[in-house]
Amino acid sequence: MSADTIFALSSGALPSGVAVIRLSGPHVPRVLEEICGGVPAPRQAALRRLRDPETGDLLDEALVLFFKAPASFTGEDVTELQCHGGRAVVARILEVLSARPGCRPAEAGEFTRRAFDRQRMDLTEVEGLADLIAAETEGQRKQALRQMGGELGRLYEGWRKRLIHMRAMIEAEFDFADEDDVPGSVADEVWIEASDLSREIQLHLTRSKSGERLRSGLQVVLMGAPNAGKSSLLNAIAGRDVAIVTEEAGTTRDTIEVHLDLGGYPVTLVDTAGLRADAGRVEQEGIRRAKARGETADLILWAVEPEGVEPDAEEAELGSLLTSGVPLWIVRTKSDIGLKGGTLPKRDSSGTMQEIQCSTWNREGMDGLIDALSVFASEMIAVGEAPLATRQRHRHFLKDCVASLDHALAQSHLPQELRAEDLRLAADALGRITGRIDVEDLLDVIFRDFCIGK
Repeated sequence: MSADTIFALSSGALPSGVAVIRLSGPHVPRVLEEICGGVPAPRQAALRRLRDPETGDLLDEALVLFFKAPASFTGEDVTELQCHGGRAVVARILEVLSARPGCRPAEAGEFTRRAFDRQRMDLTEVEGLADLIAAETEGQRKQALRQMGGELGRLYEGWRKRLIHMRAMIEAEFDFADEDDVPGSVADEVWIEASDLSREIQLHLTRSKSGERLRSGLQVVLMGAPNAGKSSLLNAIAGRDVAIVTEEAGTTRDTIEVHLDLGGYPVTLVDTAGLRADAGRVEQEGIRRAKARGETADLILWAVEPEGVEPDAEEAELGSLLTSGVPLWIVRTKSDIGLKGGTLPKRDSSGTMQEIQCSTWNREGMDGLIDALSVFASEMIAVGEAPLATRQRHRHFLKDCVASLDHALAQSHLPQELRAEDLRLAADALGRITGRIDVEDLLDVIFRDFCIGK
């Protein structure tokens, strides 16, 4: 299939002021000769009339850019036709391109996959590009740019080269032990370096939790009794009507999510079913889902009416959450109707519990709550400038690498050549992150989420 020339609309939805049609492959120069009468000088925009080679009909006037291989995004000959963005114009040009021998529409992510196949990008850069396209907040944009720029790949490749060097030193010791230029006890130094590398990767894994949160969004879950004001709170924070709000208890029976940008950080706010003991079968399933989301949340907002916590099943749930380690804030809703007392726990194992009073009716206290959530998000997603693992795939192979290193370090009684095999496994795990080795089974999964034309 790499012998084909692929094409696709690479710009946004039509109609638009300008549409960009991208082509990549060995037939690009011939296609340019046929539809616009010649190949422009590389990297210089040229205004050309596009014509149907079969009929001579004028298709459009367009700016044409040509990128000669290998100095292009895919590493192949690439051209971009910047035409007018009318639906009929684009459809006719794509129809003409489909009729050219050796040309076909591109599949999702196929331009980027060709760049990977020609080693223009490693897999971490590919994933960074996908994250950049999907970025919704400033923090996500910055992190994706760093990854797309190759910082993460260079870090992992540097670790992999260190492991390869360690293996080479061990093999040199037992293959050329009699040679004068191979220093004695070199293996001892190798295992010291292996121990240092293991700690370095483990520290990277710990720090990378922030990177994963930045990519996927901080999970903030609203919990509490029925009619405690959770849905009203969701709508007030989101600034629009997301959830249905009525005086009837049990209106929310499933989880409702809304994605927010708070201070440049992504936050997913989740409304859940109210917790009560006498719920029906459908509501019980909603309560089960609410508890499950609470257990995996980054923060729980526990909504409480002015009269405080009722002494029923809800109170027991609150107590268990306070000892689970999930940060939990008490939010006294409906402050406009006045506080009537009530007792609340003043402890939180995470040390981050706050008690906030607010009203969604007159918005008293809402700005303070939103500001507090923005500060919390910035503290939980403090990524800094260091490259961080951003996906579960990265974490999986990094853990495999550390496990192999630690196994080798623990087996000091074994021959060096057997321990060196663990170093090979550790290096291979890093290579799978960047796509250096044995990643064919991963490629379809990684590229299937790309849009057509990228």
